[in-house]
Amino acid sequence: MAKPQVTKTKRKMQEEPPMIDEKKTQELLGQFTGKAVETMTVWADANQRVLREMVEFGAASAKESVRLYAELQQSAIEALKDSQAAALRWQTAWQEGAKDPVQFYQKAVADSVDTAQKAFKVLEAGAQAVTRSAERLQTSAEQAGKGIQETYTAVVAKMKDVYSQN
Repeated sequence: MAKPQVTKTKRKMQEEPPMIDEKKTQELLGQFTGKAVETMTVWADANQRVLREMVEFGAASAKESVRLYAELQQSAIEALKDSQAAALRWQTAWQEGAKDPVQFYQKAVADSVDTAQKAFKVLEAGAQAVTRSAERLQTSAEQAGKGIQETYTAVVAKMKDVYSQN
């Protein structure tokens, strides 16, 4: 008689659908939802930090551009003043040149050499200003890059924590 009971139990199991544990399903769904929300929060925070680094770098770049423009403009103004002074010297020298042409020639050569030296100094100052500006921009870019790298390193660590929890 034990056989009929086993058959009866088998039939009963085959006829009834398997029971789903609603509590377990809700708990699993809650875990998935919680992890999704936590993931979105981590990435939103990371995006905000990266955006802040980019904005700070953009502001530093704009500030540096204005500084460089001011330095170059100052050099240009000084060069213009020197050229105007040279033009005035040439004008007075022409009048005196008729009296003593040899002295006029010597003065013209000396003045030309002096003007060339001043022009090279202005070019050198401009090149140095550009170099200093590039160095400051590089420093700003490195800081921004370091901040972004730290942000993504933190994101990876947080994501490992989120998905390693059961």
